[in-house]
Amino acid sequence: MLLKLRERMAREESGFTLIELLVVMLIIGILAAIAIPTFFNQRNKANDSSAKEMAHTAQVSAETLATDNNGSYATVSPANLAAVDSSVRTTAGTPPKPYVSAAAPAGTNNTGWDLTITSSTGNTFTISKDPASGALSYTCTVAGTDRGGCPTGGNWG
Repeated sequence: MLLKLRERMAREESGFTLIELLVVMLIIGILAAIAIPTFFNQRNKANDSSAKEMAHTAQVSAETLATDNNGSYATVSPANLAAVDSSVRTTAGTPPKPYVSAAAPAGTNNTGWDLTITSSTGNTFTISKDPASGALSYTCTVAGTDRGGCPTGGNWG
């Protein structure tokens, strides 16, 4: 009995048909087409999140400069912010990382400031301190078609 079963199994060739293999490949292709763009969008969001973190670090550095200068933001600049905190970058570097692309005092008595951080995606994130009220505003602009971490409406704070 066992001998007959072995002979029968040896004679029969088993495997997948061409149609079955094509269907499986088609399903894998569809899943990849859905997943890959989502993955790239998440990477851009992470890069923009790093730029937002840099913006907050630069904000703390600007407040430190004001503390050292009797409340005046007159010395706010990318180089001075980097001097206060070494994690504040003033150039993109290689590979590109977020950096302070603009930093300047605002108001007639230098009682406010504007900080702009450029992400490795090209999106820019700005924090501004109103000279009159001291209120902070958080805005962003998109460089291309991928919004990354810049929400619709341009306010991220």
